[in-house]
Amino acid sequence: MSNDLRIRGMTKPTIDDLRRIPTFEGLDDEALNWMIDKAELRTILVDDYLFRKGDSIDYMHIILSGKLRIKIQQGKQFREISAIEAGTITGILPYSRMKEATGFGIAAEETKVLSLHKQHFVEMEQVSRDMVQALVGVMTTRARDFTRLQQQNEKMMALGKLSAGLAHELNNPAAAIVRSSDILRQHLHHTPDNFKKVILIRLEPEQVDAVNDILFAKINEPPPTISMMERNNQEDEIAEWLEDRGWDDGYEAAENFVEFGMTLDDLKEIDEIIEGKHTDPVIGWLNNVLTTERLVKEIEEASQRISTLIQSVKTYTHMDRSTEKAEVDIHEGLISTLTMLNHKLKKKNIQVEKDFQGDIPKIPMYVSEVNQVWTNLIDNAVDAMDEKGTLTIRTQTERDHLKVQIIDNGNGIPPDIQDSIFDPFFTTKPVGQGSGLGLDIVKKIIEQHQASINLRSEPGKTQFTICFPLRSS
Repeated sequence: MSNDLRIRGMTKPTIDDLRRIPTFEGLDDEALNWMIDKAELRTILVDDYLFRKGDSIDYMHIILSGKLRIKIQQGKQFREISAIEAGTITGILPYSRMKEATGFGIAAEETKVLSLHKQHFVEMEQVSRDMVQALVGVMTTRARDFTRLQQQNEKMMALGKLSAGLAHELNNPAAAIVRSSDILRQHLHHTPDNFKKVILIRLEPEQVDAVNDILFAKINEPPPTISMMERNNQEDEIAEWLEDRGWDDGYEAAENFVEFGMTLDDLKEIDEIIEGKHTDPVIGWLNNVLTTERLVKEIEEASQRISTLIQSVKTYTHMDRSTEKAEVDIHEGLISTLTMLNHKLKKKNIQVEKDFQGDIPKIPMYVSEVNQVWTNLIDNAVDAMDEKGTLTIRTQTERDHLKVQIIDNGNGIPPDIQDSIFDPFFTTKPVGQGSGLGLDIVKKIIEQHQASINLRSEPGKTQFTICFPLRSS
């Protein structure tokens, strides 16, 4: 609707002005004259409020000219969610159960508003049933648009949580790669000097082979598990042995040797193999090889971590796959969801216990939608628990159903609200932290799969049980 509805000074609009609004264009003159007579004309200046969050909603507002910005508060931040242009009808409507404003209506420019108090709604029904019917249609459309907006907002909030956690998870291995590659570069800069020392050594082929056998046995075999005290003792022994032979800092090399399981006895054996000659360059060469191996291993592990996270994202979002139902292992979605929420789990030091049935059959489902179920339920469970809580996820088949249980040991859901948690817009979270659509979305997705969900909750144990049919109809 354009912003060219003309208001003559501060006088009320004419019938023609109202008929430019689609809702009123088919109404008779009597109904429109009644509206003009009963309503109040208001002028809202730039940055002034038509309504604020928490205000009692007593008026229906017809925006004649100008524009309103609608903002909501999330935490300490304000976010614009829509704009109301000229020709829009807002506020309370006939049969509406709206009690108070949930956001802020702020004039983006000077705005003319025709406001009708709700006390006139009973009389409106006597004057024009057509007007009431038209306004009820506006209310239905508004409710549908608001629900869609809130659902989108819920998805964006969930995406924000996942992306923040994923960014944190990716940052650690990425930083490890940068750190290790930088150290590796510096380490390789010292290689020419070490190479010169090694190339001047004259050893028999049998001696070189024997040293290589010891070295690569340590590289290829996992080091034995030892206590911290044993590790410190071994490092002290090797460091003292090296420094007795002229090393400037034996502890740095000793830490490297012990990490690969090389003991003082191994170094003494190498010393015997080379007959006590050229010990310093040989041990230095061994240390260089192990240092390079360690840095490459760190880069490899960090890269693998990134690859695993990317694969989890693909599994979670069901990328590169059909949007139709697919028969999948339900554990894949649960595990990828836990990976996506790992940052939040670690932040509260939540212990995750996975009690998965080993031979569980694949079932047909819309994978990305079901993953949204796991996200909402697990995210809510984490929010409900204190530090060091326990999250249990259990899967099992029972007759012709596959059962998934998500259990937390938080404070529980009070009995008086348990019947309401799946209702649209119902939430127990603080303002700005939830729209109340999470469990409503869960219920709709569950019903889409001909499945069921039920809740059992008491202090110390809240359990959601989802039952999927093994074969969908």
